[in-house]
Order: sequence, then structure tokens, then C-alpha cells
Amino acid sequence: MSKIATLRGMNDLTPEEVRVWNIAEEIIKRVFTSYGYEEIRFPIVEKTELFTRSNESADIVTKEMYTFEDKGGDSISLRPEGTAGCVRAAIDNDLIRIDSPRLWYQGPMFRYERPQKGRSRQFYQSSAEVFGIRSPEIDAELIILCSRIWKELGIEKNLSLEINNLGDEKTRKSYAKSLQDYFKNYEEELDPDLRKKINENPLRVLDSKSDSIKNLLNDAPKISDFISENSQSDFNDLIFLLKEAGIKFSINQKLVRGLDYYNQTVYEWKTNQLGAQDTVCGGGRYDNLVEELGGKPCSATGFSIGMERLILLMKETAELNLDNKSVNLFFVCLTKESVQKAIMYSESLREKVSNLGIKINMGLEGAGSQFKKADKSGASLALILGDDELKSDTISIKDLRSNSDQEAISYDDLVKRIKKIYKKG
Repeated sequence: MSKIATLRGMNDLTPEEVRVWNIAEEIIKRVFTSYGYEEIRFPIVEKTELFTRSNESADIVTKEMYTFEDKGGDSISLRPEGTAGCVRAAIDNDLIRIDSPRLWYQGPMFRYERPQKGRSRQFYQSSAEVFGIRSPEIDAELIILCSRIWKELGIEKNLSLEINNLGDEKTRKSYAKSLQDYFKNYEEELDPDLRKKINENPLRVLDSKSDSIKNLLNDAPKISDFISENSQSDFNDLIFLLKEAGIKFSINQKLVRGLDYYNQTVYEWKTNQLGAQDTVCGGGRYDNLVEELGGKPCSATGFSIGMERLILLMKETAELNLDNKSVNLFFVCLTKESVQKAIMYSESLREKVSNLGIKINMGLEGAGSQFKKADKSGASLALILGDDELKSDTISIKDLRSNSDQEAISYDDLVKRIKKIYKKG
């Protein structure tokens, strides 16, 4: 049978790569928890209508979803983003009615798009969503929370914040009509995809990568001319809070999000370290989505971190401590009988010093290769078992990180030695 390769755009994570991911995920989880956010988990497969009913003109719906018909004849899709699923779960489990929940989640998403650096077809996000709070203070909290994550990861100097105000539904409709009228004068300069985008969702033209479109946008209407007084007041409050918190930012009136349900405040954290794929985190308000998905009217806001891009940025700029590969103790087993004894000793040690987080491994190969493997593992102590140790009911220990002599001690003394060496605090 020929070798079976992974699907294009679906990537494996080796143990070495997972060590970096673990650092990021653990820090993100710790920060979310410290702000009082609670974890929620929901399926990666949902009914297709969950994603299509609010985003018919979004690219991830029209071009990029993995959609199938199941054996019951229902149309189902792998989730292309997490917010809609989180909203559905909050409605189904009656979380919004009884509280104003602050939720977070991590996990895989799926989009059929051209794979490139920082963009896979199976990709991962870490996200936060807040329901039932209308005030700009919660948007400020989410942005400040993001900033805390960057500081904890050691990458804050390599990220910059851009914010924009998309206004309410009336603002968006008026501005969209103004953009359509403006671009009618340049229809001959637009390719079919752009003409379709302008007809269906003209705000998506604002983040076009085309130089010619960017030039046309210089003279296009600005969304700030359409913002209502209340919406501008909320945005001004957000700006004030960010300044008070020491969060640097710039206002980018061309900033929109890739999904159609966003309104009012939107933002992105960007880096200049990763080339064209420069957005590491994006978020904003989606005050109408809960009602659109069958719930009662409810304000909502949140953000998502693209984990692949975050990991790339960490590798490029952060000082990473990856020594968690190391084990602490390595049993060198010189006979078959000593392997059996080492297994028993290992389980007993894990029980007696479980609070210390000790990592134990053992060798099953020849003695020479076992010592090499023990040293390569990063273990501080080699625990040697052979015929002499089995006869005398002892364990020979060798400090692999010093020139001290090997010595034979009892199992009880070994437990005491380990507790002394690895005691916490």
C-alpha cells in the first residue's frame, strides 16, 4: 500500500510543536479565567442553516464551507467559525435568559480556502463571547483582556490595535447604498467578483487588497459621515476607556470584519512580522445575531484569536521555555526482571509524589543506548536496576547533570530524596 499523506491544508502537530501550543493555550485559559470567563464546548458539526441564515453573502459561506448531506438527508457543515455555534449553544441551554454570561472556548474550525502561511483548512481559534451587556465598557474589557494575553505571551510589542465604528443597521444600510452609488461610476474598472461584492455586501470592498480599489476608496464616502449620535457617543466612550487603560490604537475607517453580523465597534490586532497574513485577532459587536438565531433580542460582543498566526508570531518574537520536554527520572533497566520491577516502582512513585508533577520514563533497549536515551531525555536522575540491585533490594542512582558518584539506596530513601529535590515552594 502506498503512503497515505495528510489532506491538503490539514496539518499535523508534532510533539515539539505541541509544546509551543500548550504554552499559548494554557496562558490564554489562565487569562480568560482570571477575568471571570467560563469555558463552553459545542460541536464542530452543526446544521448548515446556522451559518447561512445570517451570512449569505460572506465568502466563508458562499465559497469556503465544508458542507455535506448526512444519512438522514440533512445538510450539515463543519463549523467555519465559532460565534454562531456559541450563540446557538447559549440559546439552547438557556444561558442568556438567566445571566449575562462571559464565555470562552478553544478548538478547530474548517474553511476550504487556499492554504498558505498561517492559514490552514483546519485551523484553530481561542475565543471569548459576552452576552447581555450593551455598554462600551464590555468592549473595552475584551480589548484589555487581549492586551493582557499578549503581555503574558511576551509578544505585546509586536501587535498593534486598529478599531472602527460600523454603526447600527440604519448606518450600514445608508453607507452601503452610498458606496454602491459611488462605484457605479467605475464599473468598467471592476472585475466580476468585485461587482458582485458591491451589489451584495459593499462594505466588504473596504478591505480589498487590490491597489486599484484602494486608490478608488481614497475618494469614496467615509462611514464616519453616517454614524448616529448615540453610536458615536458609545465609540467615544470606548476610546476614552482604552486611553485610560494605556492601550495604544489607531482608527481605521476601512476596517470591516469578514462576517456580516458585525455592527458598531469592530477591531483587529495586527502584526508586521508575518507578511500578508497580518491579523492575529479580530472581534467586535454582533447585537442582532442572537435574535436572528431564534433567541430574544440580546446585545453581544466577542473576539477570536487565530492560533496558527499566534504560534508563528510567538516563534518569531517570544522567548519560549520548552524544557517541559524533559523527564525527571529515567529508569535504566539491565534485565527483563528489572523492567518488571521498574514498572512497579514507577507506579508507586507516581502515587507517592503525585503532587510534585514528576515525569518518569524508562528504557527497554540495551544498557548503552538506555544511558544515551536517559541523557537525551533531559532527566536529572538515572535510576539503575540490574541483577545486583534486585538481589539487594536497592536502586542505584546517578546524577546525570553532575560528576557525582553512582550510589545504591533503598526505595524508601529514594522517595525521600525525590521529595527533597523536587519539593515545591
